[in-house]
Amino acid sequence: MPSSVILSWRYDEAAQRLDIVFVSGKHYSYHAVPPPIAREMQEARSKGRYFNQRIRDHFKFTEH
Repeated sequence: MPSSVILSWRYDEAAQRLDIVFVSGKHYSYHAVPPPIAREMQEARSKGRYFNQRIRDHFKFTEH
């Protein structure tokens, strides 16, 4: 389902890095994200809600 907050996202399982591009144009990489979290995000009906509840403020990140 499309998100009104997240434009795109990609998960690198080997690096355990979740890259997210927001509709604002900002791009962040979240580090040490375990595969089950990425799978849950893939399955989440609302990517934005899942991000806010399970990723934001839970993982270190780098802004690009």
